[in-house]
Amino acid sequence: MILDFKKLVKFDIKKFSSYKSARSLCVKGNIWLNANESPISYEFSTVNKHLNRYPDSQSKDILYKYSKYSNIDYNNILISRGIDESIELLIKTFCNPFVDKIIYFYPTYDMYKITAEIFGVESIKIFLKNDSLKKYEKIKNNINYIKLIYICRPNNPTGCLMSKKELINILEITFGKALVIVDEAYIEFCILESVVPLIKKYSNLVVLRTLSKAFGLAGIRCGFTLANSEIIKILNKVISPYPIPSITYEIANFALNKSFLNFMEKTVLKLNKNKNWLLKELKKISYVKKIFKSFANYILVEFYDSSFIFKNMNKKGIILRDQSYKKGLKNCIRISVGNKIECKKLIYELKKKIL
Repeated sequence: MILDFKKLVKFDIKKFSSYKSARSLCVKGNIWLNANESPISYEFSTVNKHLNRYPDSQSKDILYKYSKYSNIDYNNILISRGIDESIELLIKTFCNPFVDKIIYFYPTYDMYKITAEIFGVESIKIFLKNDSLKKYEKIKNNINYIKLIYICRPNNPTGCLMSKKELINILEITFGKALVIVDEAYIEFCILESVVPLIKKYSNLVVLRTLSKAFGLAGIRCGFTLANSEIIKILNKVISPYPIPSITYEIANFALNKSFLNFMEKTVLKLNKNKNWLLKELKKISYVKKIFKSFANYILVEFYDSSFIFKNMNKKGIILRDQSYKKGLKNCIRISVGNKIECKKLIYELKKKIL
């Protein structure tokens, strides 16, 4: 007798569309420019030989080092399995299912909406292109229902940066009523724009950080939540007992040393230089319709026929990220900034007379 497991699934999950990660798309290629990963890797040799013991729930060494790096007290930091766990943890902690709502600015990272759906929390989207007045009105009109507002800054996939003035206005509108979560996954590529210093003034501000992007450590899944110490205490009640593997702690501990931080900063300079070169070369291509301004390690490009470009690059082994399915991003492709060889190969193939 075969059990129909679909009968056991939550009703909202039955109609649920999962997030399609870069790896899950299973596309073959040798130049990966679709996941905003760092193309520059650092070779580690782990020495942890005591894997029979559970790791610390929150490593004090990592907390102290990240405190020094981010210039905020260690009591204001929580370590998580990447930013994705932080997104989930905040919804689990602060949102009542089928009662509370979240707001996110569209188009953006899909996991804000998807995570809310999984936990039975309604999401309201505000278009990034709306003028400030419209944005504030929509927030004010829903202020009695929303608990969390997610802002990706720099935004993925557009690369744009919400102004600090606009963000502060949102913080003041929601003060005492909702938390404003700023996802700074890509902030090292424009570090002076970080809003971490605002946490001291605005207790409703939460900042999410990661070692996945500029640090080039996507494989260890290590993220940080920076917030008022009372928020951190509450999140510590909800987070799983041993969220971070010992080997992740070991590598993160090394990555926050001065020598590796210097390596990371040099990597950022290289990738920003490669991005500027890519921007200059993309402007020379006739079938590029629009290039979005980017503050991160990727460029969103609107082509006259993105489907043809996407498929053609796949054939050449160059894997890009299609964004054309998102409203307002028709014919758009996101290109992660690779190393110089990868960037040159991409431009060489794009400049061929393929149209």
